[in-house]
Amino acid sequence: MSASLCLQIEDNTSPDDPVKEAKEHFPPPNPQLLLTDAVFETVTIGSLPSLHFLNETVFEKTISEREDTEKILSSSKEQKSDLISGVYEGGLKVWECTYDLLEQIENNGETFRDKAVLDLGCGAGLLGILALKRGARQVHFQDYNSTVIEQLTVPNVILNCQEDEEGEKNDIQGRDGCEKEVEEIGNPPPKKRATDMPQHTLLRRCFFFSGNWRTFLPLVLTKEPQPKFDIIFTSETIYNTAYYPALHEALQKLLASNGLVYLATKSHYFGVGGGLHLFETFVKEKGVFSLDHLWDGEEGLQRHVVVLRFKKYV
Repeated sequence: MSASLCLQIEDNTSPDDPVKEAKEHFPPPNPQLLLTDAVFETVTIGSLPSLHFLNETVFEKTISEREDTEKILSSSKEQKSDLISGVYEGGLKVWECTYDLLEQIENNGETFRDKAVLDLGCGAGLLGILALKRGARQVHFQDYNSTVIEQLTVPNVILNCQEDEEGEKNDIQGRDGCEKEVEEIGNPPPKKRATDMPQHTLLRRCFFFSGNWRTFLPLVLTKEPQPKFDIIFTSETIYNTAYYPALHEALQKLLASNGLVYLATKSHYFGVGGGLHLFETFVKEKGVFSLDHLWDGEEGLQRHVVVLRFKKYV
């Protein structure tokens, strides 16, 4: 691998490329309305609290009835692709590596109590939602597309904030005796119909943003106090090498000095060119983070979960 990978990637990132302006989103005054007639799925992995999310198939069939000013579904169908650079970055799907990372969190016993968490490239938001249900003091959700945030991420957060008060206490305190159930990824989780429930106080710990990373970073840094995150999740976000500089800058400026970045990814993304090996080289050349493998899957298209931290804390 060339020793000048960073320069090659940065040279290939044109300043004339379309810029997706960042925007902060706020839940509507009556957030339960987002769940009207919604059909959701539930996934439970080991001792982790159950996570609820809108059923993808039903969501896609009813998107015409919702506000989709970006026309991301029609564009995706026309081009028969889940990824359209600069238009739609795949946020409507729950990708395989998200489940890998959830399993590693369960295996390693990661705790989130009183931590600030960023779910970067969140899509359905399952990783950030888990942190929220496990006691994070604040969770920021970011996705490229505003449609994903407004029509998928926010409803999913609201859906999970509907847990009763006793259930929340059990999740936050991590008590023993909670129900254990493993959903096989190959088998669809049970589908249920969402019902109206009162807004939960957990929702007030959440912040929502759309836009690309170059515009998201200065926007989120305008907050007072400026956020620093103890944990940053990012799943299946390194498929395009052109995005590496912006991603690396966001991680470098938003991660707390002793924080951790959990990255779930495939070895290689066919058709778009990125993958873990190229990103590892990029990170090494930058010299800011160490990168350690937590889990390496050997079956099929190889998948990985890695952790990044600032080198001075290694």
